[in-house]
Amino acid sequence: MANAQRIKNVPGRKTDVSDAEWIAKLLRHGLIEKSFVPPEDIRELRDLTRLRKKWIGQMTSEKNRIQKVLEASNIKLSTVISDVFGVSGRRLLEHLLSEGHINPDEVEQKIHGRMAHKKQQITDSLFGTLTEHQLFLIKQSWMHITYLESLISDIEARIDQLLEKYQEEVKLLITMPGIKKDTAAVIIAEIGANMKQFPTSKHLSSWAGLSPGNHESAGKRKSTRTVKGNPHIKSALCEAA
Repeated sequence: MANAQRIKNVPGRKTDVSDAEWIAKLLRHGLIEKSFVPPEDIRELRDLTRLRKKWIGQMTSEKNRIQKVLEASNIKLSTVISDVFGVSGRRLLEHLLSEGHINPDEVEQKIHGRMAHKKQQITDSLFGTLTEHQLFLIKQSWMHITYLESLISDIEARIDQLLEKYQEEVKLLITMPGIKKDTAAVIIAEIGANMKQFPTSKHLSSWAGLSPGNHESAGKRKSTRTVKGNPHIKSALCEAA
């Protein structure tokens, strides 16, 4: 499998026939570089980590949608609680969804002990009116969030199974600051455990799209823009950094 970026023909003159002739010519001269294709278990792990990222993105969208409906109904819970979907926030939201309102004494029962000093602020932030339509919208998003959480849990269990043979690599990766198990799984899924395809660290950073561009002419730097690279490993490493 060849890397399409490395075998592009002259711009503006690309047809299937001319493209095939150009690839055949490159092949005769030995100018086609092999593309990185990881083994089957790594490809399966890659599918799972990418799907997990997609489900987390959808879950974040649903949480934002709930926040928007709450704000529209004058419920300012997010200004008092840092994580509305934490343990205390979930209890309060579940009560709101079932009853449509919440009383001050019920707030004290739902929140965590460490948040007792915020009881009055939380009560004031919940002073709003949820219409039947808004409750319906929040319930729809809430059911989708719980379903996505179950899917993510199943995916993570499957990822753990595939990572059993790479425990040494995982332990080595998590010794780096900013990298935990999930990020380590993404790194292994994207670059594999065999580093023969990356002779040096510079090759790997270039493949990931994390090295500056090199466009110099007559001693002047024209551009240092990075290439696209692999977006999945790129985002994981940037998040860790």
